[in-house]
Amino acid sequence: MDDYLREALEIVKAQATVRTMTDEEILSMVKKLVRGLQALSGESSLPEVEEEAAVDPAKCVREKSITCCVCSKSFKIITKKHLSGHGLTTAEYREKFGYKKGLPLVCKSLQRDRRKKMKEMELWKKRGKNK
Repeated sequence: MDDYLREALEIVKAQATVRTMTDEEILSMVKKLVRGLQALSGESSLPEVEEEAAVDPAKCVREKSITCCVCSKSFKIITKKHLSGHGLTTAEYREKFGYKKGLPLVCKSLQRDRRKKMKEMELWKKRGKNK
């Protein structure tokens, strides 16, 4: 275990010299690398550590941003591509952090703008005319 931690720390240290990283990002990356190195070496005897939320899921969806509960990065939209980097689908992410099934993973302002735009387009009226 000690070797994996040492190797993971070296990798994260090299990454931190290239770009600015928060404490949460560093911790998350170290945990992920240790698990990855263990998996590559085929050691399954080590206990699997359940990944905790880096931030409080209830406080992640804000007016101008939404914060990823896994890595603590802020976005306007949490995409499928970003979640796949954590090994999650959108459904798994919502379930893991206790979000409702249909909750859009976008910030409040963007969600409000999209809703307003759809109401202005009145697609339900146009669809009825085409039939």
